[in-house]
Amino acid sequence: MSPAPVTLHGIANCDSVKKARAWLDGQGVAYRFHDFKKQGVSPEMLVRWAARVGWEPLLNRRGTTWRQLASDEQQRVVDAASAFALMQAQPSLIKRPVIEAGDAVLVGFDPMQYAALTAPR
Repeated sequence: MSPAPVTLHGIANCDSVKKARAWLDGQGVAYRFHDFKKQGVSPEMLVRWAARVGWEPLLNRRGTTWRQLASDEQQRVVDAASAFALMQAQPSLIKRPVIEAGDAVLVGFDPMQYAALTAPR
C-alpha cells in the first residue's frame, strides 16, 4: 500500500522548510507545497492541525516574529482562539514546517518522524 499524499506547509525561504523539502526530494517523496505567505492559512487548517498536535506546538514562541510582538499582544495569547487569530494575521508565527499525510500531522523538521510518516504501509 502506498503512503498517504503529503502536503508540506511553510514559508519558502525558511531554513527548516528548505531542509524538509530537501529531505523529501532526496527520499523521492511526492508532496504538495503550501506557502503560508502566498496562499494564507485558513481557520480550518489551524483547527485540523491543533486537533492532532494541540495549538501550543503550532505557535512559534522562539522566532523573531514572536519576539517583535508587544508584550501585551503576547500575553493575550491564552487559548486556541487567540493563538489562531494571531497566526492567521501573521503566518510567520506558525512553527514550520507543518506536514500532513492522511490524518497525521507533524510540526517542525525531524528526519526520523518524516521517515516513519512517509514509509509505505
